[in-house]
Amino acid sequence: MPEPTEVRSMFSRIAGIYDLLNRVLSLGIDQRWRKLTVQRAGELKEALVVDACCGTGDLSVEFARHGAQVIGVDFTREMVSRAPKKLDGTNSSAAFVHGDALSLPLPDDACDVASVAFGIRNVADPDAGLRELRRVLRPEGRVLVLEFTTPPGRVLGGLYRLYFTKVLPLIGRLLSRDKEAYDYLPRTVLAWPQPAEFQRQMEQAGFMACGYQLLTGGIACLHWGEAPA
Repeated sequence: MPEPTEVRSMFSRIAGIYDLLNRVLSLGIDQRWRKLTVQRAGELKEALVVDACCGTGDLSVEFARHGAQVIGVDFTREMVSRAPKKLDGTNSSAAFVHGDALSLPLPDDACDVASVAFGIRNVADPDAGLRELRRVLRPEGRVLVLEFTTPPGRVLGGLYRLYFTKVLPLIGRLLSRDKEAYDYLPRTVLAWPQPAEFQRQMEQAGFMACGYQLLTGGIACLHWGEAPA
């Protein structure tokens, strides 16, 4: 895992093209995954949601559109500064804060829902990041973690690795002209724990009733759990 300063520098460089790259490289499926994440949260009217590693705010905005009060936090200022304009023309609102997922700017037991989408991989200490999400959740509050994973099976898994290690970095470099960023993505995804192992990490962080759902053939995985009562 690169040093936090290296990760921050990398994301600051691609902030202006980050959303376009997400849509192109995922064929728009990433938006569907975020909608499923919000649906899994349940009733959101007047719920307080903290969205850690919020990036340019896509998941935060989706929560806000469903009636939640949202605080989006990201440690790359150039990314999080792009989030508020996504609320223009909507009746939704959210607050976006430059901050660290390892030290969220919230008191203990403050939130009904804590989420992180495609960001827990980038945290210097993912286990500490999970414990921090647990800290800010009220009793029986829900945690939702959306992350890439490696599809099971020789055929699909092989095709995925080919796309992720060869095609995706090439497209990413052409669009962003940043070789490091799109070498970093497949490297960290392929090294990421399999869903069952990550669920155990969530349980070790103190979450109860944990489960997960593979999405789009196992390209991504939605994890969930609850803070103890």
